[in-house]
Amino acid sequence: MKSRLLVAAVGVPVILVVILWAPVWVLALFLAVLSGVAAWELMKCVGISDRWRTVAAVFGVGMLLLFYMDTWAPFAALPWQCGEEGAVTVTLAMFACAVLRPGEWKLAHILSMLFSGIVIPYAFAAFLRLDAAGYHRGFLLLPLIFSFASDTGAFFAGRAFGKHKLAPKVSPHKTVEGSIGGLVTNAVAGVIFALVMNTWFDGGVGYLQIALLGLFCSAVAQLGDLSFSLIKREFGIKDYGHIFLEHGGVLDRFDSVLFVAPTLAVLLPLLGL
Repeated sequence: MKSRLLVAAVGVPVILVVILWAPVWVLALFLAVLSGVAAWELMKCVGISDRWRTVAAVFGVGMLLLFYMDTWAPFAALPWQCGEEGAVTVTLAMFACAVLRPGEWKLAHILSMLFSGIVIPYAFAAFLRLDAAGYHRGFLLLPLIFSFASDTGAFFAGRAFGKHKLAPKVSPHKTVEGSIGGLVTNAVAGVIFALVMNTWFDGGVGYLQIALLGLFCSAVAQLGDLSFSLIKREFGIKDYGHIFLEHGGVLDRFDSVLFVAPTLAVLLPLLGL
């Protein structure tokens, strides 16, 4: 419990400073580190050697920075996208490795590398895309709010009322009642977010819109949580890592965020929020 409180006491202020006030390049570096660690954790989970875990981590960091280049004004106007070109390059490199070292590289290895080195950085880069779209920095907290509020609501509702298993073969402790609690908590969190933004930052956020968005993002967050739990169960591990001590690794803490952040990057502009 002490280590959990320590991580929260240090981690929460750091995240708030980086997201709300730090220059965007600092945010990009922060996300690049998360991407690299997450890539390493996933490759370790699926049983890839240390050397290729390191390669995946380097790709994760590099791809996040390329996605940042796509949002940076001097490069955003160019006719090509650095991230897209980088994704193609990584894909070609992986298949080249498989061809040059037949038998050592299986399709599962290639797909794991591509997921680690491209998909995860792309998901984290959603924070940068929201910033580049001109949103107030407060909106960059929404992926975290909708992920952690949903998880917290589901946890306490599950403990208080949980009777019916939600996905017993994937995560035996999650319940339908907990899932509903996560949905409700997210809707309330959305309304509170709108109240803060509208009161102090002239946000113009519609309360019904943000509540419905919170409901939807709770479902997305729970899918993200279950998806990474499915991977852990398939490979027989408890946690992806221990960088956050008892909280686990990056993928243990940010599994839902990886699903919610890109979802919000698409939906916020569509909804006009």
